[in-house]
Order: sequence, then C-alpha cells, then structure tokens
Amino acid sequence: MSNDRHHDAARRRVTRLKRRAYEKELRRLQVELALMLEWVRDTGARVVVVFEGRDAAGKGSAIKRILEPLNPRSARLVALPAPDHRETTQWYFQRYIVHLPAAGEIVLFDRSWYNRAGVEKVMGFCTPQEHQRFLRQCPVFEQMLVEDGVLLRKYWFSVSDVEQEERFSARLDDPRKRWKLSAMDLESRRRFVDYSRAKDEMFVQTDTEIAPWWVVEADSKKSARINCISHLLSTIPYEVLDRPPLVLPERQRDEGYVRPDPVLMRHVPDHAATLVDGD
Repeated sequence: MSNDRHHDAARRRVTRLKRRAYEKELRRLQVELALMLEWVRDTGARVVVVFEGRDAAGKGSAIKRILEPLNPRSARLVALPAPDHRETTQWYFQRYIVHLPAAGEIVLFDRSWYNRAGVEKVMGFCTPQEHQRFLRQCPVFEQMLVEDGVLLRKYWFSVSDVEQEERFSARLDDPRKRWKLSAMDLESRRRFVDYSRAKDEMFVQTDTEIAPWWVVEADSKKSARINCISHLLSTIPYEVLDRPPLVLPERQRDEGYVRPDPVLMRHVPDHAATLVDGD
C-alpha cells in the first residue's frame, strides 16, 4: 500500500455502530430535530443546510433521516436539475435564491450553488473565468445570507476511494439503486483526482469563519448520519418550547349514519395474506 493509501486509511478510522445503538440514538436525535423545528417555526428563524461531497458518500440517506420527523410544510429538500437555457443566462446564484427559506422554515440543499466549484469545473460546464468568479463571489454571497440572519450550515461528506468503489459496485446490479448511477456519476469516478483538486481549491476559498465547512467522514453511513445530525443540532441555538398537552377530543356522536356496504367498493388485494404462511 502506498503512503497515500496508508494516510487515507488512518484518517478514515470511523466508529461503526451496531444497529441497535444506531437506531436508539437516531430516534433520540429525530425527536430533537422535531423540537428544533418547533423552535424555528415559533421564532421565525431561517435555516439553510448545504450538503455536498463525493458521489455515493451518503448525503441522500443523511438528508432522508433529517427530514423523516419534520413537518414538510416547514422543512423541505431542494435538489435542482441541470439549469435550462434561461437559467444559464442569469446571475449564477439567482436560481438558488428563490429557494431560500422564509421565516420559520428549514431548507436542505442536496447539491447547491457549489455545483460550479465541483462538477461544472471538472466537467467543463463553466469557463475558467466563471469558476474563478464564483470562488470570489461565493464568500460574499454567504456573508450576506448570514448577516441577514440566515443560519447557514455546510457539510462535506467524504468517502474513501475504496469505499466509493464498493458502493458503486453494489449499485450496478440492484434495480433499487441503479438509478443513482448516472453517466455523470460514473465519470466522476474516473475523474476522482480531478474532483479532489477542485474540492481542495473550493475549501481554500469558501471555508470561512462566517460560513465554515464541516467534514463528515462517511465510510460508515450509520456513523455519518448520527455525527451529522448531532452536530447540526449542536449548532442551532434552539430551546425546547413549553407546549400545553394535546387532548384527543371525543368523536362526533353517531346520529343515524350508516356505512356503505363494503361489497360496493373496490379493495386493494390482500397481498400481505399470502406472506403469512411464509413467516
């Protein structure tokens, strides 16, 4: 193994949680996420969380666990497709601005304006001048957000070369995961080093005191999810609100209502019944 590989392996020694410990802590953290959202809604806070990183690093699964316990009216995911012709003629940040949160909202960006620092730079979808302009403007743009009161958090999911290859290989023959392997994803694998250089340059220019990057070591997906959620909660100054207990009201009294005959309705076949004997 080369010195680089030894260094890579040492840096990526992460805790691999057992399922029971993982599920118990995830439940606890998801309760805290729900309490945090109540505080966001009550105080009118605005939260933006940016998720970037290697393909197959587990960003999507972390985002899924964050959104699971949250009210979709107040917490949403933004995952934009490639820009259309009109959007390519706009100021670069313009298409992202319309998706920023209003008071009492949380927005998670699965990929963000940092596309220009990564895929667009590596794949030649922007010019070198556009790339450099982005690196100059991005810290200013993010400073404007933070100064206006937006709680901005940025996470980079890092996965080793070996682990990424294993995850890509696992997707090749699994119809449930094959959709994740776009032509762009496969090309990113071929250009692993080019993406590394682009990421390093991006960090130099955009890892600022006012909007720092936080690296999530993601060779273990379970640990990455727990670590990311725990850190996110620790950076939001939320308080548990004192709410009056909910009381279930009595159901309206039946005053002659007659249910229709079930025979007159179309019912979904009981596929579950065919599995009972198998259990």
